[in-house]
Amino acid sequence: MQVKKAVFPVAGLGTRFLPATKSSPKEMLPLIDKPLVQYVVEEAVASGIEQILFVTGRNKRAIEDHFDIAFELEALLYEKGKDAELSQIRDIAEMVNIFYVRQKQAMGLGHAILCARDFVGDEPFAVLLGDDIIDAPRPCLAQLLDVYKKYRGPVLALERVPMENISSYGCVKATTISERVYEVTDLVEKPKKEDAPSDLAIIGRYVLTPDIFPILEKQEPGKGGEIQLTDAILKLSQDEAIYGCCFEGVRHDCGDKLGFLKATVDLALKREEFNGEFREFLKQKLG
Repeated sequence: MQVKKAVFPVAGLGTRFLPATKSSPKEMLPLIDKPLVQYVVEEAVASGIEQILFVTGRNKRAIEDHFDIAFELEALLYEKGKDAELSQIRDIAEMVNIFYVRQKQAMGLGHAILCARDFVGDEPFAVLLGDDIIDAPRPCLAQLLDVYKKYRGPVLALERVPMENISSYGCVKATTISERVYEVTDLVEKPKKEDAPSDLAIIGRYVLTPDIFPILEKQEPGKGGEIQLTDAILKLSQDEAIYGCCFEGVRHDCGDKLGFLKATVDLALKREEFNGEFREFLKQKLG
């Protein structure tokens, strides 16, 4: 069965970006000229996703408005003859079918995924986290879907990270089965450096099966008092094989201020309109 549905958990408060996120969702922070979440939606669509569910919380209406039709704005752009801008705005509203559900309590990523149960039904589905912007020659999710099609089991996006940073991630113990593809044998959520089974960190892209839902429903809170998706996947691994894919591409951790700044510079330098003057500006600043 092809994966056509994706879940975007976006109910978090974005406290690392306060005060900017006091009244505006973190997912709507502009990375050059597009909000963070749009980059991830575009990745999903480019990977063949046809339906997206946003698991939202309070103060997230801006996300709904962004992907909705903007009649007044479209009329103004039409009257002014700004055809390119009009086309761009219409494309945002028309790129994919989007649905919304509220996560009424902040009970962790696992609970957010459980909120998508009715939307997913009995189909395999993708999960994409908006913090990770992945600049790749082929969409990161598409790479994971290739692994799913071959092995027909859940797939986690993996990236090797410095061991001094491993405590910020879920990580895995895994055996190599082909180039960039692993079978996962253990998962640990945010371990201490000395307890980490490897330097393979779980990044914010997943392909999961509906078998995860009965586990999440009974899952006890774990690290941080939250229902952890990592813990549920570990239990699922007792009954079926779990795979990992070390994707090709550059990940920008935009849930972190420094990562957000790096992403802005890196992506701007790839745009022809900024590559000249902006590059010279950076050279002058760096001496």
